Amino acid sequence: LCHATGFHGAVWEPLAGALGDGFERWAIDFRAHGASVVPPGSDLRWTTIATDVLTAVDALGLPPGEVLGVGHSMGGACLLLAEQARPGTFAGLWLFEPIVPPPGMLGAPDGSDNPLAAGALRRRPTFPSAAEALANFAAKPPFGALRADALHAYVRHGFVAGEDGQVHLACRPEDESAVYRGGAGHGAFERLGEVRCPVVVLSSGDGGVPSLFAPAVADALPHGRLEHHEHLGHFGPLEAPVALAASIRAFADSL
Repeated sequence: LCHATGFHGAVWEPLAGALGDGFERWAIDFRAHGASVVPPGSDLRWTTIATDVLTAVDALGLPPGEVLGVGHSMGGACLLLAEQARPGTFAGLWLFEPIVPPPGMLGAPDGSDNPLAAGALRRRPTFPSAAEALANFAAKPPFGALRADALHAYVRHGFVAGEDGQVHLACRPEDESAVYRGGAGHGAFERLGEVRCPVVVLSSGDGGVPSLFAPAVADALPHGRLEHHEHLGHFGPLEAPVALAASIRAFADSL
């Protein structure tokens, strides 16, 4: 289970629980997210972040071709990059709006014009308490659309207590900004033809850019198909974990 930029593995808790019996489940914290810290200046290119997927597969001793990759946004892109780097790692991939844009559709390759990167630098990094952080996020989009337990998991595992008595974002704004800048230039779209396993690409109905290029991603995959969820937004796995767990189970049953 691979999370979006700025999040962490624990936000998958509601969806993982809704999967029911028959699955072993693992969720990772990508570098600079959650409990995975990195020294300042570390490499945050998406092709490098994707190696965290393969590191987790290797550390867990998971057999090639028997693992189902589930990814959201950046996590979906990193699963595709991991499968491209090591073909046959996954039995299938379930990807909710993976950030794999066709060339030019997400701005400059270096991310210099990415508004999300600029916005991350303005993110409030510190709150007096976790309760105040929770109240802040619950009152504004897009976090306000998350199911309550997913939002609680985000705050519970996405902040660390400081010696100053306050809580601080585990994913530092400067790191989140650097990751966003890498979303347009990792080159996964041009190599989608190399992904031989079945892939379901899910799109939302929010009209955002990731929903607009999701059909192109599905079309470019040799064994890809599109699944549209009109009433969800880009954070669908955290908005409707039960419905999307059913989608994952149906996909797994088809493999």
